[in-house]
Amino acid sequence: MTGGYLKGRIRREDIITAAMELYGEVGYHGASLRETAKRVGISHAGLIYHFPTKESLLAAVLERRDAEDVEREQLTSGPPGARVLRQYLALTAHNAAHPGIVDLYSRLAAEATSPDHPAHEYFVQHYRGAREGVLESFEVLAASGGLRDGVEPKSAALVFIALMDGLQVQWLTSPEDVDLVGVLRAHLRTVLADPLDLD
Repeated sequence: MTGGYLKGRIRREDIITAAMELYGEVGYHGASLRETAKRVGISHAGLIYHFPTKESLLAAVLERRDAEDVEREQLTSGPPGARVLRQYLALTAHNAAHPGIVDLYSRLAAEATSPDHPAHEYFVQHYRGAREGVLESFEVLAASGGLRDGVEPKSAALVFIALMDGLQVQWLTSPEDVDLVGVLRAHLRTVLADPLDLD
């Protein structure tokens, strides 16, 4: 790896980090490429060299967030079932220690409900993938008698994802009143036939 290439990679990562911080503070629409460049200590032209458009920088921010989640919790590997639910609990615990990334995600998710938002399709796919992954786990648990009587896997998956994100928004506004992991764990214990699956 040449020195120039390495320097470019580092500069690119610095830009993404600054953009994540700025989006977390003012949202995507409130952030500008010029302000991002200023935070990194480079010119606007220098930033444009790495990210020609505001949309390309947003895509890089979202890609980094996903890569960090997958690397940390390995949500896309291994068999579905209680293991995946435990990983979501671990991810929630991680998020509780990093309010900045939770704030960024919540702001972008709210903004991106508009079909013309550049991150709209990302969140459509993100939520679809999350629902399908959790649904598959609940279906595996249902087939092995791991769900309580009357629990329907599809509805349980929708509620689980909605609860995760809804709790995060409440936690951002009143962190002392909301136990992200505790509430999510308590909910799962009302769904699973064997609460020991979460230990």
